[in-house]
Amino acid sequence: MLRKLNKKWFMIIPAILIATAVLLAGCTAGTDNARPSATSTVPGLTGAIDITGSNTVTPLSTIWAEAFMKANPGVNISVSGPGSGAGIAALINGTTDICQSSRVIKSTEIDQAKAKGVNPYEIKIAGDALAVVVNPSNPVNELTIAQLSAIYTNQITNWKEVGGNDAPIVVLSRDTNSGTHVFFKEHVVQMDGLPTKNTKLEYGNKVLFLPSTEGGVTETARNVNAIFYPGLAYVNPTVKVLAIKKTADSPGVKASVEASLNGTYAVSRPLLFYTNGAPTGIIKAFIDYCLSAEGQKKVTEVGYVPLSK
Repeated sequence: MLRKLNKKWFMIIPAILIATAVLLAGCTAGTDNARPSATSTVPGLTGAIDITGSNTVTPLSTIWAEAFMKANPGVNISVSGPGSGAGIAALINGTTDICQSSRVIKSTEIDQAKAKGVNPYEIKIAGDALAVVVNPSNPVNELTIAQLSAIYTNQITNWKEVGGNDAPIVVLSRDTNSGTHVFFKEHVVQMDGLPTKNTKLEYGNKVLFLPSTEGGVTETARNVNAIFYPGLAYVNPTVKVLAIKKTADSPGVKASVEASLNGTYAVSRPLLFYTNGAPTGIIKAFIDYCLSAEGQKKVTEVGYVPLSK
């Protein structure tokens, strides 16, 4: 079931000077399983952590940071969400301890990082599904991936072409610095995984690009003709979630934690942390907590998809 995200998750923890460098060199690697032995309290732990990147991951990182700091008063954690691209750039430039990302780092970005002596180390922290939402008064209830691609490339421009009202489609997207923007382009606009996959397809010139997911949801709730694609944690009753069909013959499935876990929802993705080499010290303690049973329970509370057990 989709959960309404409490506004407090969007509050940014006051910025703190970055402390604790990550020392060990490493290579990109995935982490798929939680670590149930970790707890939020680590006796005598002190220091500061800066987390920068994905707007999508910010609510989750924030709730983790709040819980970890409450259990460890000697620790300060700052969280900001300018976008996955900005977070990866900060990791490359050595100005953040943890990059939070809603997309996988590109090979070109890995090369840039290594040229600066940074070794991106990938840790899967949770999962997500991109819900396709419209205004509740919109009569359309489902779309195929091909129809979504046509809408976002401006090949379909009127709702009547997909069974809706005779009205222009107001197409909303995250901006180019967003990992959500990149993921949706590759998996929906370019139809990755389908026989019709076309990597030359791009967002149309009538698509409106927004700096935040919150803004897209707010505009969709206000505009009867809008369409948008927020992560699960941002979905609330002010918008209507469409069922998505992988092909015309496939069943329509709405975004949900359950549909993402069982693989029936077509637009699902991992949420990631990147550090400079394998995490150590205070950074490792925090990430261990995020991956623990206690930390993964927070994933469900926020509305995202916990790691498989």
